[in-house]
Amino acid sequence: MNIPNKITVSRILLIPIFIIIMSIPFNWGEWDIGDGVLPVSHFVAALIFIFAAATDWVDGHYARKYNLVTNLGKFLDPLADKLLVSSALIMLVAMGVAPAWVVIVIISREFAVTGLRLVAAGEGIVLAAGKMGKLKTATQMIAIASLLLHNFPFSYIDFPFGTLMLYLALFFTVLSGYDYFAKNWHVMRDSK
Repeated sequence: MNIPNKITVSRILLIPIFIIIMSIPFNWGEWDIGDGVLPVSHFVAALIFIFAAATDWVDGHYARKYNLVTNLGKFLDPLADKLLVSSALIMLVAMGVAPAWVVIVIISREFAVTGLRLVAAGEGIVLAAGKMGKLKTATQMIAIASLLLHNFPFSYIDFPFGTLMLYLALFFTVLSGYDYFAKNWHVMRDSK
């Protein structure tokens, strides 16, 4: 297993740690942040999420730069992204800061695109992620990190940055899903 794939596996292994820290009521204290509070456990979970999200860029950059792109990496990298984003969004619903319907739409799009990729793979076609998909991923990561941090530092000016980013992520999720299917519908149409 090469270095980019090891980085991807480490991202997957961070997900259960993230979930445990978000699920168990650790009494590590809290910080006052403007009109609200930020539990230290949420801060730690946010750092884990941000680190894991950053490894997505690192492993992809490293794999392309040193020509270490593998089929295992092509499988693991999007899987790691979907697991990380889905688990974080579900935890945000459990916290009461993300509407369940928004999370359902985002996760449903991921399942739909994965299904299309599986059909394409069965036909020997590799469907690459487009620029719109990268924008979708970036807005999702920013929204999740901000909501995990209870909108810090925007909490001092009572600006719902995380919530606005979540709806922007929803917009780009739907738009990129439409774009992905519009450009690749021939795979479904021409499949045997």
